[in-house]
Amino acid sequence: MLIFLERSDYFPSQNKKPNRYNVLFKNSKVFKYLSIFLFIIVYFLYFLSLEKCYEGEKICSHKRKWIKTKLNEGLLSSFLLSFLLELINLNLLSKLHLVHIIIINFLFILYSHGLEFDDHGLFNFLSLLSLLIIGYIIFIPINIFLHLLKKKNNLLLFGYLLILIILFFYSNIYLTKNLSCDDWKNGLNNTYLINDINKYGCKIRIPKYCPNKFLKYLLDITKITRKKCNSSKYSRRNMLKFSKSKYINESITKKFGFPKININLLWSNKSKVEKTISSIIKKNILDMDNKNLLKSLDQNDRPEIIVDFSDNIKGKMIINLSFNESLSLERKRIEKDFHPYSNNIMILYFDSVSRANSLRHFKKTLKFFEKFMSYDSSKFHSFQFFKYHSFKDYTPGNYPKLFYDTYRKKNKRYPITYYLKKYGFVTAFSNDMCSGDPFSTLLKDISKEDICDHEFLLCDPNKMHINSMTKRCLYEKTNIDYQYEYGLKFWRIYKGNRKFLMIVNNDGHESTLEVIKYDDNIIYNFLNKLYKDNLLDNTTILLLSDHGCSLPSLYYFNDFFEFEKYLPMLYIMTTIKDDKEYLEQYQNIYENQQKFITAYDIYNTICYLILGNDYFKSFESDSIYITKSKFGINLFEPINNKRSPKDYISMENSICI
Repeated sequence: MLIFLERSDYFPSQNKKPNRYNVLFKNSKVFKYLSIFLFIIVYFLYFLSLEKCYEGEKICSHKRKWIKTKLNEGLLSSFLLSFLLELINLNLLSKLHLVHIIIINFLFILYSHGLEFDDHGLFNFLSLLSLLIIGYIIFIPINIFLHLLKKKNNLLLFGYLLILIILFFYSNIYLTKNLSCDDWKNGLNNTYLINDINKYGCKIRIPKYCPNKFLKYLLDITKITRKKCNSSKYSRRNMLKFSKSKYINESITKKFGFPKININLLWSNKSKVEKTISSIIKKNILDMDNKNLLKSLDQNDRPEIIVDFSDNIKGKMIINLSFNESLSLERKRIEKDFHPYSNNIMILYFDSVSRANSLRHFKKTLKFFEKFMSYDSSKFHSFQFFKYHSFKDYTPGNYPKLFYDTYRKKNKRYPITYYLKKYGFVTAFSNDMCSGDPFSTLLKDISKEDICDHEFLLCDPNKMHINSMTKRCLYEKTNIDYQYEYGLKFWRIYKGNRKFLMIVNNDGHESTLEVIKYDDNIIYNFLNKLYKDNLLDNTTILLLSDHGCSLPSLYYFNDFFEFEKYLPMLYIMTTIKDDKEYLEQYQNIYENQQKFITAYDIYNTICYLILGNDYFKSFESDSIYITKSKFGINLFEPINNKRSPKDYISMENSICI
């Protein structure tokens, strides 16, 4: 890793009279005691960086100060380790100390699995990476300089310093020219972010440098490792180890059915139900070969996701989603009494994807939206939003505002799924995080009426880590492949009903900003199939995120990364209306593309899509109270251009000037 110099470069031969510095280096115990002290600190900092947060993962994983503290501990540990390596390199410490360094590096690599509090991998990965960077960038030039200095060749020394100066100025020119963020404000259809405060309000700060333009080649780990999902092996043993279910026979069961969380047995004693969706899934995995057990379940409660290990090696995930005729007829009876803005609503939700990063990686998907951005497009209109601003840089600070009514009745907040069912929509939901339904902040607040009719929680122990910096594979496909296959099947079998589909994907929740590029084809193919089959008529699609990436990474302290945390993506595509009222609505939403908007506005817009003209009323029907958020504006209505982040107490940080 470092340039190793001869000992004679630092210590003169025995025939030469040693000066006081040579005596200090050769005979003093300073470095011996220094090394002991520094290694103790390194080990201490390393294990301190692994410290769990005892306030609970959901709280601690979103505490920025706590995460920065853990990161800094890992970085300091790496720096000291690099310094000790240099002392060994200079023969000031015994090479036996390499044993300690090997142990530390082994620990770094062994636990580099992601940002989880059980294995702490991302902190260790960054520490190891910083160690390499520090070694190459700092100590190599210093070693060269010291080597030339010992040679006492002024010409070579001058030439070396001149090269360093030229490299310094060239790097500045390169950064300015090639890593500038001039295109950061660009949008689709030859549009760009407009910072006209008088007309649109909220002038967005533009970052100066975008280092991802260079580092993307180094951080696309999927491409570097040539990772393919069909080369992975999966284990029945993992499934048995994961499952705590009384319905599984460890010696016999080869077909595992993931239960729906609205299954009747889960609600028999809510006070004793576990507090996480993952624990519910674990305790109720079903043996799909047990015919008596399956007969005892109602059609609504039968697993829609089955994992088959009949071959005992690879495993196969089967989507068992089937048409529920009684449910379809029930919702059709209800829908006659209501007139929504859109008969079909689709939300494609990606965690941790900024507007700018969506433009970098969702190229084909956004081309699909882009072709409907002109007013004279035949069937649909698409819109993009440049100043959609998140409240926090973590999901729990944003998604309740996206999907929950702010009004409380009997200490309960109603999610949009509650209204959708009452208005005759058949609902389906898919989530690859296995952390639960994003319509429910706490499990104890969930009622069966809040849960979607069909659900696919990708809660499988063989799946890739949720913060993996490569594409996430499961049974020879990517996680998102299964989700969109599920969504496509749902959309087709209920083509005669009003439908609501929400797909939540976590691929953007990682540090490289590169993994989502492998999702682009899947999303595009999904939308294009539905479009070609004329299954998007009277449909509104929202492609959105909650916030940009905020996990520690090489970009963590760069201003473009800081800005993108609070500017998530939002694209809306809706069916064109024939009535005159739509022209005014179109003008409103067109103008709102450049205005400051929040999750509250998206919530109100979804309510408008569900309620239609009833959105403008407040009324009670069948004991449900329907109201829009007092903090938001429906995006089809005009928004005051003077509105800003200062109007919201809970707005954590603002990138508006």
